[in-house]
Amino acid sequence: MKPDAPARARRAPAAAAKAGADATPPRTNDPDRTMQNILEVATEEFASKGLSGARIDEIAASTRTSKRMIYYYFGSKEGLYVAVLEEAYRRIRAIEAELHLEDLPPEDALRKLVGFTCDYQLANPDFIRLVMTENIHRGEFLAQSRTIQQLNVPAINAVKDVYRRGVEAGVFRSHIDPVDLHMSISALCFFNVSNRHTFSLIFKRDLDSPAAIVARRDAIIDMVVRYVRK
Repeated sequence: MKPDAPARARRAPAAAAKAGADATPPRTNDPDRTMQNILEVATEEFASKGLSGARIDEIAASTRTSKRMIYYYFGSKEGLYVAVLEEAYRRIRAIEAELHLEDLPPEDALRKLVGFTCDYQLANPDFIRLVMTENIHRGEFLAQSRTIQQLNVPAINAVKDVYRRGVEAGVFRSHIDPVDLHMSISALCFFNVSNRHTFSLIFKRDLDSPAAIVARRDAIIDMVVRYVRK
């Protein structure tokens, strides 16, 4: 005897629910997204604890992956650390490339570049901490990178181009090494972040106030421009 229509209708939702419970959800596989997630978490871990203090277990626990998967992607803790350094430099250089300095007169372009460097480093203290950590290691791990030199070529080329145009326009003095100029810009902006806590404490100055931040930014830009101006 066949069951009546109402009985079949009552059993249909239950059967559908069982089928849904038994079905295996589709597996997603997005290595790029997984690696990016690992790099983001690892950046914070290495920046706050350094290479020796960072723990792969902590990074795995904070990401949707496992310790084994981290080693699969990056080879080792040191390999992940190098990848984090590369990503940190890649990020700042990518943004620098969008400044369109070539569209500005030389002095305005230099002011924009210095202002950007100052703003970026202030807004990204993890970048400063990572660089400080690697300097403690005397550049040992960054030396293992196959891409770090290429990543920084655009930064030097940008300084070279702005400086060359300024010399040709007669507004910048000649015989300044663009790499030295880049170093000076980086040094001023870097110190502004790396030493602000100790400097503030020793000299009893609030360097985190909006007014102090603006004043220091303007001073850094002015020092660099005065240095190159003819």
